[in-house]
Amino acid sequence: MQQGSTKPTQKTIAQIMGLAVTTVSRALKGDPKIAEATRQQVAKVAEEIGYVPDRAAQRLRTGKTRVIGLMLSPHDEIFGFGNSMIEGLTRSLEGSGYHLIITPTFSGGDDIAPIKYVVRNGLADGLVLTRTRNFDERVRYLLEKKFPFVSHGRTDFSQKHSFIDFNNEDFAFQAANRLADLGCNRLSMILPQEGFTFHQHLRYGFMRAVRQAGLDYVIPDTVTLDSNLEAIRSWAVELLSDRKEGDVFGFICPGETSYLALNAGLRNIGLKRGVDYQAVVKTNSAILEQISPTLDRVYEDIENAGLLMGKTLLSILDGSSEGVSQIVQEPIFSFQNV
Repeated sequence: MQQGSTKPTQKTIAQIMGLAVTTVSRALKGDPKIAEATRQQVAKVAEEIGYVPDRAAQRLRTGKTRVIGLMLSPHDEIFGFGNSMIEGLTRSLEGSGYHLIITPTFSGGDDIAPIKYVVRNGLADGLVLTRTRNFDERVRYLLEKKFPFVSHGRTDFSQKHSFIDFNNEDFAFQAANRLADLGCNRLSMILPQEGFTFHQHLRYGFMRAVRQAGLDYVIPDTVTLDSNLEAIRSWAVELLSDRKEGDVFGFICPGETSYLALNAGLRNIGLKRGVDYQAVVKTNSAILEQISPTLDRVYEDIENAGLLMGKTLLSILDGSSEGVSQIVQEPIFSFQNV
C-alpha cells in the first residue's frame, strides 16, 4: 500500500507485481494485447487488496460513467420478468468494467422524465428500455439525442434502432392452432393495453389463426394483462357462465398470472381444464410446470433477452457494432401429448 494511502490504486497493484502502471490499467480493461495469464493475475491481486476503480477520476479522464441504466417497468404479466432481465444484463456486463443501475418506472407515471434526467445529467453511458410502445416517446427522445440504447420490443418509427423482441405473433398463431386441434370452437386471449407494440403482434397472430380456421373468438375490452387478478378472474367466470351448449373455450394467456387468475375462477365454479376448457400459456419459469405438468406452455427466455440486450449495447458503446442490431427471439413450444 502506498504510504499515507488507505485506498489501493493501480499503482499499488503495479508495485506488488512489478509491472508498469499502464500494463495494469490495460489488463484491468481486458485489453487482448495483454497476455491472458497477466490479466488474470492482475485481476486476482486487485481483488485480494480490494482495489476499486475511481469512477469519478475515470469520468473526468474519459467522459464515460461506465454505467448502464435499465429502465424497468415492473408488472405481474410474467413471473420473474425483472429478475430474469437483470440476471441476463448482469451476465452480459461481466468483465466489461460496466455496472448496472436500475430505475423503476411505474404504469401511469411519467416514463420520459427519468430518461431525460439520466441523459441531461450524464448518469449513464447507455440505456435499456422495457415495455416498448408503438410510438415510444422514450425512443423518440433518445434517437433525437443520439444517446445509445437498446429496447426490449419494437416500435413503428421509420428510423431504425436496436432492439431485442419476442415473436409474439407466431406465439399467438401457433397457440390458437393448438387450441383448435384440441377441439376448441371459441377462442379468447387477454391482450396488453393498446399502444404496446406486442399488443398488435399478439392480435395479428391470433386473428390470422381464427380466420383461417373459421373459429368464433372473444377479445375482452374490460380487462387487459395489466388488470388485477380479481378482474381477470371475474371476467373469465362471467364469460363461461354464459357459454352455449357445445361451446368449448380455449384461452391463450400471454403470461402466467392471467392464466392462474382465470383458472382459479373457473375452478371455483366447478369447471376443469382439459374437460370444460383448454389453455396455452406463455411462461418464463418452471413454476407452472411444477403446478400443472400437463399444461401446454410456450417459453419466452427473458434472461437471454437481457443477455442479448447487454451485449448489443456494449457493442454500440465500444464502436464494434455493425449498424443497427434487431433480434427477434422465437417461441419454444412445449405442447403435451393428447
